[in-house]
Amino acid sequence: MGLPHSQKGPTTFSARCSRRRSSITKPLIAKNPRRTLLPSIGIFTATSVVVANVIGAGIFTTPGFLARDLGSPQVMLAIWILGALLSLAGALTYSELGAAYPEAGGEYVYLREAYGPLWGYLSGWTSFFVGFSAPIAAACIGFSAYLSHFAPPLALGNILLVVPLGSWQWRLSGGQVAALAALGLLSLAHISGVQRGAKVQVVLTVGKTAAIVALILFGLTLGTGNWSHLHSAPQGVLPEQAFPNLPISLIFVLYCFSGWNAAAYLAGEIRMPQRNIPLGLLAGTLIVTVLYLGLNLLFLYALPISEMSGVLEVGEKASLVLFGPVATHVVAAIMALSILASASAMVLAGPRVYFAMAGDGLFPKKLAVIHSRFHSPASAILFQSLWAAVLILTGTFEQLIVYSGFVLVLFSALAVAAVMVLRRRHPKLDRPFRVPLYPYTPLVFVGFSIWILFYTLFGRPMESLLGIVTVLLGLPLYFWGRRRLTQPSPSTSLK
Repeated sequence: MGLPHSQKGPTTFSARCSRRRSSITKPLIAKNPRRTLLPSIGIFTATSVVVANVIGAGIFTTPGFLARDLGSPQVMLAIWILGALLSLAGALTYSELGAAYPEAGGEYVYLREAYGPLWGYLSGWTSFFVGFSAPIAAACIGFSAYLSHFAPPLALGNILLVVPLGSWQWRLSGGQVAALAALGLLSLAHISGVQRGAKVQVVLTVGKTAAIVALILFGLTLGTGNWSHLHSAPQGVLPEQAFPNLPISLIFVLYCFSGWNAAAYLAGEIRMPQRNIPLGLLAGTLIVTVLYLGLNLLFLYALPISEMSGVLEVGEKASLVLFGPVATHVVAAIMALSILASASAMVLAGPRVYFAMAGDGLFPKKLAVIHSRFHSPASAILFQSLWAAVLILTGTFEQLIVYSGFVLVLFSALAVAAVMVLRRRHPKLDRPFRVPLYPYTPLVFVGFSIWILFYTLFGRPMESLLGIVTVLLGLPLYFWGRRRLTQPSPSTSLK
């Protein structure tokens, strides 16, 4: 049950926010005060969600491409530091937004307040079809791939069933079954209560963080590497190839850092949000930065830049050099745990967007229902899991991920720019946390984002345009839903 409006707390804030919204969404929020998530998440869980959401398989695979494109260990480490600074700038900006608007939904809320309900809706629409469901499907498939290292029948190549559908054949593999099982277990864990889901998230995150720290420490102290690998490459500290390849290299790095904003989606459930949202975002981003720099030092300590160049399984190859054949089992276990924790964080965060949109009448109303026993947005979690399961079974998640980067960078940039829009539009809004070095901090983030968007649009026009089309497909449903909400009901017209 919601708190009385006369009592101080999240309900008072919600009432203040509802007065700022359009007349379309006011009645939907006011009619059902039970559509309020309980503030039951602490700072440790908020930080864990950020760390788990960011660290996936990318850090173990992309350094080989960076080594190939940059050709210098110093430039390679520098671009990771640049990616960390940009992510920190984004986290600082989201901290102001999250503390000022402690509601579930993250970017959906910020874009709605800054630019209007249409932009908020398009952000949420993209989150469902591209931002969360597709990466969840990919993460579960990735988990099954590494799990098959220990259980070969769960490999993606182990076909269990073939169903001919005209000229196309649908195939069910052992890997897909394992991915569906992982998705189902994670969804059940988060449906069964915020507290229980938070405990699962913390255990997974602590486990994978401890494993990565152990890998770094043992590798740097006991591994058979060579610190001379960190010296300049034959082409020098700044090879000529590094400059034209900086944009694509930065895209790789920012992809590995994506997810630093995860705690913002849980703002409506975080205790003392004005303090804990900024702390969770900043602490999570800093922890990831330390782990990423440590892993890159480990890779460079194990392998010279020439032997890293273009290697996809750079984590496995580096560990093999440091520890011997047993390393393949260790790395497979760490990556399986890392990917599972990342999938869990997305299963937890994504439904809060759909929950917020349903509360505003922009998604089906059932998604705004809170489970009477577990106090979780169970319908929204199930809704997301069903779509992710479809992507796992059809394999279309691969196509979604290819072109998802463009629109995700776009909406992150719009959300960061929203802090400047809202400072002009609502100068008297209570802001418990303010972005340091304003306006330069958000401007740096937005500037680099625009650079990446232009580079991606001209360098990969097909993927970029497909991403834009995915966003625009939400427009007809938005205007249909808006028209439906503004039409008087039969009972109203008789009065």
